[in-house]
Amino acid sequence: MSATTTTTKLLERVKDLKQIPTIPAVLAPLLRYLEQPVEDLDIQKVTDVIAQDKALAAQCLRMANSPLFGRFQKIDSLRTAILGLGFQRVSDIAMSCGVLNLTPKDTGGIDPVVFWEHSLGCALVCRHFARTISYPDPRKAYLAGLLHDLGIVVNLWSFPEEFRRVFERARSQRIPLHEAEQAVLGFTHCDSGSLLAENWDLSADLHAVVSLHHCSYESSEHAPLIAVVELADLLCRMSGLNYGYLENRQVNVLEQPGFAVLLQKFPALRDFDWARLTFELDSYMDEVHGLVHAIYRK
Repeated sequence: MSATTTTTKLLERVKDLKQIPTIPAVLAPLLRYLEQPVEDLDIQKVTDVIAQDKALAAQCLRMANSPLFGRFQKIDSLRTAILGLGFQRVSDIAMSCGVLNLTPKDTGGIDPVVFWEHSLGCALVCRHFARTISYPDPRKAYLAGLLHDLGIVVNLWSFPEEFRRVFERARSQRIPLHEAEQAVLGFTHCDSGSLLAENWDLSADLHAVVSLHHCSYESSEHAPLIAVVELADLLCRMSGLNYGYLENRQVNVLEQPGFAVLLQKFPALRDFDWARLTFELDSYMDEVHGLVHAIYRK
């Protein structure tokens, strides 16, 4: 069987997959609502949306009462949690809870906790990076970072055995995961993620991030957002917020395609302190570990 035929058959398995993860019911309207300018967002509306999912509401309350977020007095309602922690923090918890439970039990060798730590770490770095260079929508950058690796979730559901070989190859050779996917599967999580983004009816810019963050995207109308994710993803993979192994490569951020894309639109990037951002990654570690372990390791 030729490589092309094998790839076609594997992609058909993705399209026909009955167990393909569906976006949590409350997450779709929440995503759409967050598309609005921040000044138009209403705390009660967010409270009402989250309250529709009792498990998610309970999780948010539990997290809001956690010392992880500096809360030592009892919070007994979602609205109080939102008022106490702030809209952004509660939205982060809701979004994270919504996607962190999508991973199947058989994860093909990759630790789901490590995987989601990478995704959440990437989200935090995306938002911080976006604010620093004056990217106009740091909230969208956060969502893009959180969701960029959805294709890995698809591959875990669709090809647990094949993905185990992918991960073993990536870890043993210390190469990027998408390169191992291309070698073993004939396609990457960008390809399978594109199918899931379409299935979930994600917005065009988020769809582009999921589909193109390891591809040639300079001509895309969403190139700046993809570039933010590309650089944040790379920084996380080179730090302790990776997939459980360090890649054996030297990286110069200034030579990445994303740097050139962003430099055209955001001159502040020219004076960006990359060493400081790398150092600040350490400050995210405890927050990411605490949040993911609290949500995923029940």
